[in-house]
Amino acid sequence: MLDTNKPTDSHITNLENKWDDSRAKGMSEPELLLYRSNLLGSDKRITNYGGGNTSAKVMEKDLLSGDMVEVLWVKGSGGDVGSIKMDGFSTLYMDKLRALKNIYRGLEFEDEMVGYLPHCTFNLNPRAASIDTPLHAYVPKKHVDHMHPDAIIAIAAAKNSKELTQEIFGDSIGWLPWKRPGFELGLWLEKFCVENPDAKGVVLESHGLFTWDDDAKKCYELTLEIIQKAMDWFTAKTAGQAAFGGAKHQSIDADARHVVASRLMPAIRGMVSAQQHMVGHFDDSDAVLEFVNAHNMEALAKLGTSCPDHFLRTKIRPLVVDFNPANPDVDATLQGLEAAIAAYREDYAAYYERCKHDDSPPMRDPNAVVYLVPGVGMITFAKDKATARISGEFYINAINVMRGSSAVSEYCGLPEQEAFDIEYWLLEEAKLQRMPKPKSMAGRVALVTGGAGGIGSATAERYLSEGACVVLADIDETALKAAGDNLSGRYSRDVVRTVLMNVTDETAVIGAFADVSVEYGGVDILVSNAGIASSAPVEETTLALWNKNMDILSTGYFLVSREAFKVLRVQDLGGSIVFVASKNGLAASPNASAYCTAKAAEIHLARCLALEGAEVGIRVNVVNPDAVLKGSKIWSGEWLDQRASTYQTDKDGLEDMYRQRSMLKRSVLPEDIAEAAYFLASDASAKSTGNIINVDAGNVQAFTR
Repeated sequence: MLDTNKPTDSHITNLENKWDDSRAKGMSEPELLLYRSNLLGSDKRITNYGGGNTSAKVMEKDLLSGDMVEVLWVKGSGGDVGSIKMDGFSTLYMDKLRALKNIYRGLEFEDEMVGYLPHCTFNLNPRAASIDTPLHAYVPKKHVDHMHPDAIIAIAAAKNSKELTQEIFGDSIGWLPWKRPGFELGLWLEKFCVENPDAKGVVLESHGLFTWDDDAKKCYELTLEIIQKAMDWFTAKTAGQAAFGGAKHQSIDADARHVVASRLMPAIRGMVSAQQHMVGHFDDSDAVLEFVNAHNMEALAKLGTSCPDHFLRTKIRPLVVDFNPANPDVDATLQGLEAAIAAYREDYAAYYERCKHDDSPPMRDPNAVVYLVPGVGMITFAKDKATARISGEFYINAINVMRGSSAVSEYCGLPEQEAFDIEYWLLEEAKLQRMPKPKSMAGRVALVTGGAGGIGSATAERYLSEGACVVLADIDETALKAAGDNLSGRYSRDVVRTVLMNVTDETAVIGAFADVSVEYGGVDILVSNAGIASSAPVEETTLALWNKNMDILSTGYFLVSREAFKVLRVQDLGGSIVFVASKNGLAASPNASAYCTAKAAEIHLARCLALEGAEVGIRVNVVNPDAVLKGSKIWSGEWLDQRASTYQTDKDGLEDMYRQRSMLKRSVLPEDIAEAAYFLASDASAKSTGNIINVDAGNVQAFTR
């Protein structure tokens, strides 16, 4: 199985007070804000990734006047409280924020107030202020937490949320009806605080929780206390009660779920990637399975999510895949997928037409983000792995909310027009337009065999630098782990996976491609790079040595290519296969008949596959390296001694001998091969197939024409 480094689940434990007085001692107020924020964001039961906000009102010295002024430190736009650093906070003059109330022209002009926030900036801070800034500014307390806990949103999304809030918290926590975040809601909060000076916080309908205090630690502890109280109330209230109307389906076993997902995901990926390549994520956790198997799942799913953060990540509603785990006919499900996805797109387009305004942005991708499969789990697709994973996490938040609300009341999704007005909010559109242009391989998934070696890991890094997700496959478990840890540490665990695989083992190869399909939704690029090198005069070449070369360098390349073709054809998005062959596949070399012949077979296999793949846009090309000593495992064993003996030199002189025999008199490095492999897999070579690029510093015997 693929190494995915999934986190453990700790939802059943109580919230932990992680505040450490010894660590907090001596911190400034901004540092305490950062400390508090990171603690709150470390538990997804408190707030989801990127959701929620924290602030502190701090006395600072004005650089021009020298006077002490009140400054609002508040999480900046697009940040995440769990991972935020000091530069993630916006800083604004409180007196200027209060002055904005004098120029506010009313609800229909609310959005224009965002344009005034930069004029309130303290100390030329470049961090853009978020839409939530007025909500924090106008609460008359020094410290404010705005969190999105599932337990609180379950109350906020209930039909009688006001009554439930009163029942659970009494007068200590107030309630405000739904209002889209912005300046008007900030004024509502201020009015509530003035009229209820003893209140410790407020529940916002369909949104979340605000809590406040004049002390940073007390604010943190209050937030935990209120959330824990809601969690305990739900635990007591729902004890012994079947969630979502009880089970309608039973889950198939874990291995079978994996098989079903591996077949569904490439098909879905192909159908939803017309505008851009999408990356998938699969989740079959207990919380997901309980929901997808439930009697009330489809009815609840149609209602959509409630919290704006949930909705923005998961779209108006999920697509429920027609699959019966009691009669698991994957072929029948696949046959119906195209019509189901087309129907979802039509429904989304109708929603857009019903709700759009004259100045609404153009309709975005109409495909679903979330796919619910009874008995199997949840699939999510997005523009990159992190977004797909986080979208899944948000929908689990939504599941938790629906579980709580429907158990104690009636769950209410966000009204359709309100949902649209958030999804197509001009301010949200402006944020999207500010995002950097995608890298050249964004959304692409690559599998690199021999991934732990010098050429394999260099190629993987080249792809990662251009935005691809990469799976390293290798037979050397120790080297594979080291290569995976190195790359994931620099590019994130979301985009790097490893799989232990022997390319000569048909079962292992088939399993590896299934794993990749489950982990990322499919594959776009195969770099077939697994290697071996042997050197011996022909009369000393054993049949075992001959077969080993053929097994790895010919049969192995056939097996991985065959499985890649299967996935690529299902996706119908085209694709690229790059063989890392050798100069020796074109130019004979003494005492290496087995190696040279196997490499020649490999090159001709690539030509054959280029013919077969062209009709569906699958390109197959070859990179021919020569004498890549750096980082290559084949040079660390007998091969190095054998080649040194063949050319009557020693180990130290072999590299110089290879360099001097080349036409350009230059050493060939793994990064050079990686650059050619990048070119052949990228859109820059979109009109090239069946080609060979020699990266050998020049060898006339290897000229292809």
